Amino acid sequence: MNEARSTTPPTDLVRGVVVVAAGSGTRLGLGTAKAFVPVAGRVMLARALEPLFSLADPVFVVVVAPADRLDACRALVADVAGVASGYTAVVAGGADRHASVQAGLAALPASVETVLVHDAARCLTPAAQFESVFAAVSSTGDGIIPALPVTDTVKQVSGDVVVSTVDRSALVGVQTPQGFPLAALLAAYAASSQSETDDAGVYQAAGGTVRFVPGDADAFKITTPWDLRRAAAVVAERSGSAAGETAMRVGLGVDVHAFDPAARCRVGLLEFPDEPGLAGHSDGDAVAHAVCDALLSAGGLGDIGGRFGTSDPAYAGATGDVFVRGAVQALADAGLVPSSVTVQVIGNRPRIGARRTEMEAALSAVVGAPVAVSGTTTDGLGFTGRGEGLAAIATALVHRA
Repeated sequence: MNEARSTTPPTDLVRGVVVVAAGSGTRLGLGTAKAFVPVAGRVMLARALEPLFSLADPVFVVVVAPADRLDACRALVADVAGVASGYTAVVAGGADRHASVQAGLAALPASVETVLVHDAARCLTPAAQFESVFAAVSSTGDGIIPALPVTDTVKQVSGDVVVSTVDRSALVGVQTPQGFPLAALLAAYAASSQSETDDAGVYQAAGGTVRFVPGDADAFKITTPWDLRRAAAVVAERSGSAAGETAMRVGLGVDVHAFDPAARCRVGLLEFPDEPGLAGHSDGDAVAHAVCDALLSAGGLGDIGGRFGTSDPAYAGATGDVFVRGAVQALADAGLVPSSVTVQVIGNRPRIGARRTEMEAALSAVVGAPVAVSGTTTDGLGFTGRGEGLAAIATALVHRA
């Protein structure tokens, strides 16, 4: 029962996708194969397949399914693919993911030159991510993985003892689909002596070069019941957007800098020449940095430290607009755009009231959306009240492009 559908495979398709859907779903605890679990009323595998049949150029799709679900899977694939069902195959999975991927690769037509391997559990991955990976494989000839910055602090441990903090600026969280020249990936699997955690690991172990492109926050893997609830919320958000509503995401950013009389004073992208500056590796613009963090937070894209580093020589003395523009570009790469930002400046000085409109205009021009600025003091309380530094709190709203 490892054969493809009883149709003559096309001989002209050069792009293929293997969708691995043979997992048991034990951690979901729902008593059924994971790929057949409903996500907001539609089977996970169906949602995973839908983007593949909306790509600009057709692809040959192989689904690797549980051996006892082949007939149900064939019916589902035919329903989703419609007129493209002749460009599909369904095969049984192996003893583990490694064997399942090999079975899927073996079912691709000889004409396929580039293949993406995708997990059905990442069923909300947008079509743009597939196109991005295909394009990168085509332009580089290397293995390509989509990835997002690691946003949590990561610790190395020994037993229950924390040994050290890992520098997360050099880490990324990997997603699928992962793309490769098919001949090279087949050779890598044939030469592999042990299972790897992903296809990029197999490819790299065989000497292949792997690069990454920006991932998408919606391409998360459904593993636990919490993930399932999160996926349902994303589907609801997308449905609202499709109905003409603006589905918003909210992010929060906070930044604090001590005063440094030897530094230039830049707050909210403006110069305050008669005021003490703010200490920092860059220009210390707490307002711009809070806006940057709020935008990244709204997109699920980490924070200013994780993305730009806290001591990178490239950003020594950099002005705040550099970081805000970087956050806006990161959002664009994830298919998101800013809707609006509000920011409150907390401190005794500089007084921003007379320059509020100017500051709002400067920030809005860089963000590409309205930015509202307000200021307050803490009535002599805390480090801002004692005149030791300045704080800023920003809230950002973003939406899908």
